[in-house]
Amino acid sequence: MDAFIEFLIDWGYLGMFLSALLAGSIFPLSSEAVLAALVHPSTGLSPTICILMASVGNLLGSLTCYWLGHLGKMEWLEKYFHIKPEKVERMKVYLNKRSALMAFFAFIPMIGTVIAVALGFMHSNIYIVSISMFAGKIFRYILVAMAALGIFSMI
Repeated sequence: MDAFIEFLIDWGYLGMFLSALLAGSIFPLSSEAVLAALVHPSTGLSPTICILMASVGNLLGSLTCYWLGHLGKMEWLEKYFHIKPEKVERMKVYLNKRSALMAFFAFIPMIGTVIAVALGFMHSNIYIVSISMFAGKIFRYILVAMAALGIFSMI
């Protein structure tokens, strides 16, 4: 795995995008390690562009999980888990009201994948989900870049 991360680091911005894309999908990969290496001043890369590449890549990875969830059918909950249709509908309404908040926290490793799949399964509004996910992901990558640059140790 270390060799693969080194390979992604060698690819610069494209490596950042690819690592974040894979990390946002169902593949367990540390895009944070790639970002931390790439924002180091010795690379000569722009931390802002690295953060944007990471955020966009991770968003697209999470949207693949959303899409996988979107392929699911509500009837499966009724058939396989014996959940009544009324309860499924109440759950859908409840979750859709909170889809923006849920999508924001899709940056959390492993849990974020489950959140993205659930949002897709519930057919949450793709525009709201995308904007909220992007905000959460950019927030996370800014914090990672700041930590990698030692900004928190100055406080």
